[in-house]
Amino acid sequence: MSADARPTSAFHADNMSDSMTGRLVGALDAQAASAGVQRLRAWAHSGLAAAPGERALDVGAGTGSETQVLAAAVGPDGEAVGVEPNAGLRAVAEQRATEAGNAARFVDGDALALPFGDASVDVVWCERVFQHLAEPQRAAAEIARVLRPGGRVALLDTDWATTILHPGDPAVVAALSSCALATAANPYAGRRLLGDVTGAGLVVDDIGSQALVQDHRVVTWPLVRMLAETALRRELITAEQRDALYADLAAAAEQGALHMSVTMFGVLARKS
Repeated sequence: MSADARPTSAFHADNMSDSMTGRLVGALDAQAASAGVQRLRAWAHSGLAAAPGERALDVGAGTGSETQVLAAAVGPDGEAVGVEPNAGLRAVAEQRATEAGNAARFVDGDALALPFGDASVDVVWCERVFQHLAEPQRAAAEIARVLRPGGRVALLDTDWATTILHPGDPAVVAALSSCALATAANPYAGRRLLGDVTGAGLVVDDIGSQALVQDHRVVTWPLVRMLAETALRRELITAEQRDALYADLAAAAEQGALHMSVTMFGVLARKS
């Protein structure tokens, strides 16, 4: 890792190989196709209500899908900018916006040091960024800094402690859940959003949530195997327990009785 890598952002280009960036784009596209994500995003955009002529900021823009939504809302007299520290994701976002004829633009930047002046932005969108930050309260303070009085923000994030996997030995499932918690810098990001927002001096207008429920007929094997193998390496489970879990999940999927989910939370707030 180079000396100037941003340790606060696991998505920064210096912290991620090209192949990992490619896999991340695929993962982000799959998440965007989730009915639960789409419902929570629709709720948040409705509450945020970006209007023509406003300046909108998307913190952690990823592939730029929501920056494009903001650009369409603010229209030709407004401006929508996506801040994304990963050069590979930025390139994808720029290409997709160009192909769509969308005016969204993208810049390099970090959630802890937004490249915008004080009180210069009308609306901010920030989705699934805080879970990657060891100091999310600093990012909340940055959002509050760039918002104009009356400006609005939509914060959406996952709470990994809400992960449910069924069926399976409860002790084995708990071991996999502990590994899931260990993969994020801030695994309880969803439940902490309110404290981050109010700590930054913002006023909460609404709170929402959505369980992201996987297809009950298909096991998400890449994720399950990654967590199970991690639990095995840490000696939290045995190989026999791992294999039994795999068998239980496969059998449940065949019967259409599998349950895999995690909950995302959203907070809508404003600067007084």
